[in-house]
Amino acid sequence: MDETTKKEGLGLFEKLLPIWIVICMAVGILLSLYAPIIAETIENWQVGGISIPIGICLFFMMYPAMLNLQASELKKLAKNPKPIILTLISNWIIAPFVGWGLARLFLPGNEQLMFAIILLSSSPCTAMVLVWGYLADGNQEQNVITTSLNTVTILIGYAPIVVLLSGISNISIDVITLIISVAIFIGIPLILGILSKKLIIKTKGEEWFKKKYIPIVGKISIFALLTTLIVLFSLNGNVMITDFNLLLLVSVPLILGFIIVVGYNLLITRFTKLAYKEGVITVIIGSSSHFEIAIATAIAIYGVGSVAALGTTMGLFWEIPVMVGLVYLSKYLKRKHWWKGIPM
Repeated sequence: MDETTKKEGLGLFEKLLPIWIVICMAVGILLSLYAPIIAETIENWQVGGISIPIGICLFFMMYPAMLNLQASELKKLAKNPKPIILTLISNWIIAPFVGWGLARLFLPGNEQLMFAIILLSSSPCTAMVLVWGYLADGNQEQNVITTSLNTVTILIGYAPIVVLLSGISNISIDVITLIISVAIFIGIPLILGILSKKLIIKTKGEEWFKKKYIPIVGKISIFALLTTLIVLFSLNGNVMITDFNLLLLVSVPLILGFIIVVGYNLLITRFTKLAYKEGVITVIIGSSSHFEIAIATAIAIYGVGSVAALGTTMGLFWEIPVMVGLVYLSKYLKRKHWWKGIPM
């Protein structure tokens, strides 16, 4: 993150994101109750089982994250590999199996909610962590390197880990649809992100790309996120009201999963003697999820108004306050000298 961004910080709109999320959820529920025709129209607008409105919104949620991919930054991995290795272990071993175990413990017999937990816990974050890392005053160079690496590893590893955990849970899923979802919602934004980045930098310059284009698409991404929430909750509003116990049911493993994974990352970064700036980024990235691909996959396999889609959306609902809380907890632990490593 360049110096200008550091000085300007986040705008008021971005800082109040948790509030907008709650408002959009409420708007979606009200629409499901008082304007069901809107939800019916949205649900019918699909091609090959993929909702066109949701697909468009999810693309604009994914695309800005792909612009952060910096292949040149990946060459720096050898310089300080410890934080990256710890993050990869948390993202691809600890978090998925913790989520899987909690899903089997608390959601036996509820296939779609179990699948929602598996989708969320198996998807390392690539976008929002840049915001959380900035707020926590972490090492943003490490943040960019790790998110760039996560972008590549999701494309390769997401479908296999989901298939594995679903298989040992006896959850039948359409593997082809899963692979297509990854290709559409990760592969296409990734390719377009790389191509548009090169084209824009070539024609407008790198400074314009960073200071003008990135902020604009970032705001579009947030708007797409909030629109997606309104649509999802308008489609699931009746399910939420008539089966409110489902929300409580899926919230238990989600919250416990965050507590366990965050606790693990706090302990392992202290044990391995990371400094604060590296430790806090490792904890943040290792504890968050790529809810966009989880929501997209749930919709592609089970449908827009499915319980699985609702379950993945609840993952987003809980992740925002957890990550905000983690930012403040990390700053508190910094004052208490939790991380005692030598700054890099």
